[in-house]
Amino acid sequence: MAAAESDREVPSALCTEFLHFSAKDTASKWLQVTDLYKEVYQHLACYVPKIYCLGPNLNPQSEDLLAQLLLQAPLEWYLCGEDPSMGLAKLEQNNQPSQLCGHVFRVGEPTYSCRECAADPTCVLCMQCFLGSVHKEHRYRMTTSGGGGFCDCGDTEAWKKGPYCQKHEPNISDSCQEDPLAHLSTDMIARCYNVFSIVLKYAVDMLTWDKEDELPPGLEPPDRGDTYYCMLFNDEVHTYEQVIYTLQKAVNCTQKEAVSFATIVDRDGRKSVRFGDFAFCEQAKSVIVRNTSRQSKPLRVQVMHSSVVAHQCFALKALHWLGHVIGYSDALRRILCQVGLERGPEGENSSLVDTLMLCDSKMWKGARNVYHQLFMSSLLMDLKYKKLFAIQFAKNYERLQSDYVKDDHDREFSVTDLSVQMFTVPSLARMLITEENLMTTIIRTFVDHLRHRDLQGRFQFERYTAQQAFKFRRVQSLIGDLKYVLISRPTEWSDQLREKFLEGLDTFLELFKCMQGMDPVVRQVGQHIEMEPEWEAAFTLQMKLTHIISMMQEWCATDERVLIEAYKKCLTALTQCHSGFTDGEQPITLSMCGHSVDTIRYCVSQEKVSIHLPVSRLLAGLHVLLSKMEVAYRFPEQLPLSELSPPMLIEHPLRCLVLCAQVHAGMWRRNGFSLVNQIYYYHNVKCRVEMFDKDLIMLQAGASMMDPNHFLMIVLSRFELYHIFSSADCRKRYNRENTNKDVVQQNNTLIEEMLHLIMMVVGERFEAGVGQVEGCDEIKREIIHQLCIRPMAHSELVKALPENENKETGMERVIDCVASFKKPGVTGRGLYELRPECAKQFNLYFHHYSRADQSKAEEAQRKLKRQNGEDMALPPPMLPPFSPLFASLVNILQCDVLLGMLGAVLQWAMEPSGGHWSESMLQRVLHLIGTGLLEEQQQLENSSEDHHVSFNFTLKISRPGEAPSNTASVLALLENLQNAPHLEVHKDMIRWILKTVASIKTIRELTASTYTVTASGSHGLEEMVCDKDKAERKRKAEMARLRREKIMAQMSEMQRHFINENKELFQQSLEELDASTSTSLEHSPTSSDAALVCVGPRRSRPREKRQVVTCILCQEEQEIKADSKAMVLAAFVQRSTVMSKNRKRPPHDPEHYDPLFMHPDLSFGTHTGSCGHIMHSHCWQRYFEAVQAKEQRRQQRLRVHTSYDVGNGEFLCPLCECLSNTVIPLLPGAKGSNSCEQPGLGQWLKISGQQIKAMHSAHRKLQPVSEFLPAQIILIIARHIFILSTPYSSTIKEMLTTFGTTTYKVGLKVHPNEQDPRVPIMCWGSCAYTIQSIDYTLVYPIHQAASFSHSIVAVMHVLCLNYAVSVIFLMCGVCGDSSLPEVGSGWHLWRCVKTGILPYLRGAALFFHHLNGVPTPPELHGNYNMDAHWEVLCGYLSLPSNLLQLYHSQKELLDFPRESNSLIDLPDDYSALINQASSFTCPKSGGDKSRAPTLCLVCGSMLCSQSYCCQTELDGEDVGACTAHTFACGAGVGIFLRVRESQVLFLAGKTKGCFYAPPYLDDYGETDQGLRRGNPLHLCRQRYRKIQKLWRQHSVTEEIGHAQEANQTLVGIDWQHL
Repeated sequence: MAAAESDREVPSALCTEFLHFSAKDTASKWLQVTDLYKEVYQHLACYVPKIYCLGPNLNPQSEDLLAQLLLQAPLEWYLCGEDPSMGLAKLEQNNQPSQLCGHVFRVGEPTYSCRECAADPTCVLCMQCFLGSVHKEHRYRMTTSGGGGFCDCGDTEAWKKGPYCQKHEPNISDSCQEDPLAHLSTDMIARCYNVFSIVLKYAVDMLTWDKEDELPPGLEPPDRGDTYYCMLFNDEVHTYEQVIYTLQKAVNCTQKEAVSFATIVDRDGRKSVRFGDFAFCEQAKSVIVRNTSRQSKPLRVQVMHSSVVAHQCFALKALHWLGHVIGYSDALRRILCQVGLERGPEGENSSLVDTLMLCDSKMWKGARNVYHQLFMSSLLMDLKYKKLFAIQFAKNYERLQSDYVKDDHDREFSVTDLSVQMFTVPSLARMLITEENLMTTIIRTFVDHLRHRDLQGRFQFERYTAQQAFKFRRVQSLIGDLKYVLISRPTEWSDQLREKFLEGLDTFLELFKCMQGMDPVVRQVGQHIEMEPEWEAAFTLQMKLTHIISMMQEWCATDERVLIEAYKKCLTALTQCHSGFTDGEQPITLSMCGHSVDTIRYCVSQEKVSIHLPVSRLLAGLHVLLSKMEVAYRFPEQLPLSELSPPMLIEHPLRCLVLCAQVHAGMWRRNGFSLVNQIYYYHNVKCRVEMFDKDLIMLQAGASMMDPNHFLMIVLSRFELYHIFSSADCRKRYNRENTNKDVVQQNNTLIEEMLHLIMMVVGERFEAGVGQVEGCDEIKREIIHQLCIRPMAHSELVKALPENENKETGMERVIDCVASFKKPGVTGRGLYELRPECAKQFNLYFHHYSRADQSKAEEAQRKLKRQNGEDMALPPPMLPPFSPLFASLVNILQCDVLLGMLGAVLQWAMEPSGGHWSESMLQRVLHLIGTGLLEEQQQLENSSEDHHVSFNFTLKISRPGEAPSNTASVLALLENLQNAPHLEVHKDMIRWILKTVASIKTIRELTASTYTVTASGSHGLEEMVCDKDKAERKRKAEMARLRREKIMAQMSEMQRHFINENKELFQQSLEELDASTSTSLEHSPTSSDAALVCVGPRRSRPREKRQVVTCILCQEEQEIKADSKAMVLAAFVQRSTVMSKNRKRPPHDPEHYDPLFMHPDLSFGTHTGSCGHIMHSHCWQRYFEAVQAKEQRRQQRLRVHTSYDVGNGEFLCPLCECLSNTVIPLLPGAKGSNSCEQPGLGQWLKISGQQIKAMHSAHRKLQPVSEFLPAQIILIIARHIFILSTPYSSTIKEMLTTFGTTTYKVGLKVHPNEQDPRVPIMCWGSCAYTIQSIDYTLVYPIHQAASFSHSIVAVMHVLCLNYAVSVIFLMCGVCGDSSLPEVGSGWHLWRCVKTGILPYLRGAALFFHHLNGVPTPPELHGNYNMDAHWEVLCGYLSLPSNLLQLYHSQKELLDFPRESNSLIDLPDDYSALINQASSFTCPKSGGDKSRAPTLCLVCGSMLCSQSYCCQTELDGEDVGACTAHTFACGAGVGIFLRVRESQVLFLAGKTKGCFYAPPYLDDYGETDQGLRRGNPLHLCRQRYRKIQKLWRQHSVTEEIGHAQEANQTLVGIDWQHL
């Protein structure tokens, strides 16, 4: 930086002036003057430059102090007319507290919205209000705030019920809302008015000031120096890295300073990067501009005079002050609002508030934030002025949005973001629609920004430049505003509201006309498309508008007059889109089955076709409403139904559905993925409500107004199948047709799709208005069909159901009556399972199933039927009746054309398919026949006696074709097919159809003969059919049983044959089995005198047992012997602080550290773990060399990390892929030495005590003079003895060295050195630490350590150097420094002593059990019981069970032990954590909110993760706060909770990490990573225990390794930056 630090010091003359300044006198003087404005400006001109911006480094503390003293205090004295501390207190006392909470949310603060009572999802409560409200007992949503926005507690329009919490509940006395100004004297009001006008005008002038070198009139400083700032402004184009690099070059600063500058620029919107004279600052500016203008527009930099910057700093302070002062009294707030909205001399848009809004995009981020906060705490908190402000906002709406679209800052920093605070208030929204025509304004502004059109006036996104794409992204926020305006439907309509809404609808239809037919596609033939066309923009627009379209229809549904007018307008718009409908399309006549229809020749596979038809779909939605609201029946004369042309209505939706069918048939493959994606989204849950569903409804509406035969012929023509079904001999189609196989295949798929479409047109009746159903029936049906696929979690069901504008699916209302909930275990999630009684509502051809869903559902339902022993038919379900407007649709089922098509398919099916017809085609035909039969059955059952049922499907299917062809009837064909051997799969369904036909005939006969035939006749017929059925099923079951028995007999014969051939093998294994059982019987201590002792003079003899193991690499077996080839275990050595009692201890110097005595606080240890898989040492060496070679090759090819670091000796276990970094040699058990050679306890303790004292004194004496430590001397001697005397083979010694060197290298963090005398001691250290760790993990009986026994055995056997040293080591490691806790009684003291000693005894027992091979007493194998285990352990270790004498004689050796460590306690409710994190500020950014607060679960520290501000240097590399913390807290391993994402993070070292499921679950047993769903989360203690177990078992690194191997994307993440 240019100027020296000393520039900050205020000259002494100024100090004197400041000390003699009196705020009271200044205020008194102001009270006398006539021109207060001029006087205050002079005061500011004099003092502001003396306080602010005096040097390069700002000093906020002293600036704020002086500003309060010299600038704010006189204003407050003037305002109150007395001492401000008293005056403001009086104002606060007289103020009626507001019923509106108005708490402004911090970034990341938890917000709550009630799903049951909120008017819309934007209505939220802060934590305090929520906890004091009725809503905490309801279904609520919890999210984190992005900052801005305020609590809606007390706003009666925001809540359907419970608008107040306990704190903001209005008093009965407050009910008469008096004017808050009534409490103030006229004199006070005048003074407030004066001060507020001057201060607000000053702040507005300064913040909107655009001259860099001069000040507004009246503020020129008395003496002006040549001091300037080079001011850098924020933009959203340049990255952090670009800004840091540029600043380093331009102002010659370090990287750390540049990072700090960049962080502040990003946070506040601007920052001075240089202070000095004009030329000096200008030079920095030119470098910045030059360096950033290459790829994009340059960074904005200004050279500003220090006085201008000073006044701007105080202007922000002044706005803060205004916000603070009006907090004392509603009266002051109202005066400020009045001042802000008062028109200036220029007339329209000249108030101070207007000026600020219109200059919003020119201001920097910090200034915008401050004045937005002021607006929120003033204008938006006063209902009267909120309305006036909303009017001004609406008047300027178009200009504000245009400014926002051109600006590059995010919406949260734009004044347009305040729209949510006004447009979501229903009364304000209605008022703005009627008075300011807001709806039309929003839509017109939106359409104006999308100017890129084709020749027909449709939107064209194809050739969008980057600039236009950016603009399109920003302009989408207008759709959000329109959604806010429409989100609450009017309960009563005024004529003016009707007029303005319909005017808005007109504009909306103009928008739709630009979308109708956009992005048309033409089928590619011959050559694949060269470039994928742009399709996403159109679908983005469609998705954004989906809820708007639904809301428009809901508004129309609340008023009949509006609905009728809207229907007419929409029909007119559609007619305009279709004008020129027959241009260039020849009219043709189709005839079939004695019917003919006029239509046009149009081939989807040859012409242009578009998937975007919003006008048609809106009309379809309104048409359903006519039926639902019964308008069609009550006011038919007002509707243009007679003028409708059904063929015109169905034309475009039908083309769209044919396009989907042809894509499925593979006819559009050459059009690339863009079309596949469009078809996917067309059916996807996000779009289908206003796309696919409405197309289907439009077909139903058209078909209901047409002759069904005509409708079907048009459908056949569009599917390009008419030629197949219309020929006279279509039933013999394939005998004469030898066409291309592909064409036959395509036609088969098209026939399937067309039959499916007919099923949907006839069978989809669950939309209220199409069928006679309630709204919840549709949701029930959706849920049933999702659960027919498989049981699903709550979140999966929510994703599969369409959301409304309030992000609700309506699922909760109905889920319990169709499904039962199954809670999750420690893993997995809660699942809903379908109730068995709902399975009968399953429809295999449910219109929202994808092909994959359909096949899964079919498989699941057939499996269920098989389990229940039912027949395998999946008949169509019973359907609700159609509404009167759609009632004629059932006639499609009995029309001649359909029956002709069904008969043709059944005729084809008579012969086995040579690819000429398909099974699914037949299945669909059977389903359609079933639908017709059920329709007839229902109509018969529901008909009254005098009403004749005209629907006679059974008659139609029984009638054969007319002469001359005399084709067989459908029923006759079915009876023939029943016995066809190639249709085994469909037999159950055909049988069900014939049974249903029989029962319908019976019902008809009964009704016809007016019950002359008794009911028993019908039963007899049904019983006959049933008996036949049962007999057939019985026959099948018998055959299956015989087949099973035959197979079993064959298998047992083969087994016998195998045993005979391999007799000797079986004999050998039986002998071994006998031997092992007999030895175990010998060794089992049956009588009390054979008590097991593992150490001391009475030590039991170990089992003599051969140990034979198999190498996992070469599969060879080998016995473990001291002189044979080494067998090794894959192992992982890591530093650990899991048992640490002091995480703050600074790391020791590895070169001079003596590891002989482990410090009692265990600040760190070395842990060894193993997966237990065994290899030959030479096999392992070969394997490791191969891994190394492969890694070298891979590094040359691609530069990605792997989950293991070969350079560090790491590899994955060849069998289980467990992370490993060394091997442990397996050694044979210790040979039993003569028991009497072993010392007794008293003798041993005496020797041990002397050894320890000797070593301590040697340590003290030797340290200053000798570089050798006593431990080193002992160990050098021991090493020589060991090497000379051990009988081990050379490979075992080599592997011992390998393991020892790894523990030394990892444990001390040094380079490997086999000669260092500390190597053996590090092995012992690791052994002791691992034993304690295992004991902590298994505070259960010893035998449960079996899974760990490999690692223990190996560690125990590594270096049996000095028996005493090892045990002393253990004791020193286990014994702590703390004294016994205070206890109340002798018994309690004894319990404490026992509890304290037991961990040590367990550890010692583990050690000697594995060292000496003595089996453990069976008493230790039961459940944990302290008293019983105490006696047995003491006996096993040959100690007296009454240890009082031991304590008495050896006080100085034994001490009270440590408690086990655990992860921190977490709160039960997750929002408590979110709240804690929201108040956490970044420790390095001066009070800035942290963007990614992350909690260390080991020590409870909150860290500022994933940000530049908190990066530190570790081993010469910049790392994030979490990575740095792992090395300080967890020896390189860390477990963190990312609070804003609700995600657990595991880190190991700098390059390894993974995300893990958090221990917080919602009521549905699911985690919510990313807090997207917003369900309340509570702590699941079992899952937290599981994470704790991973930590205690040192398995975090292993978990990361497995995660990275399973998911390669995790490897590419820069974990060190977290």
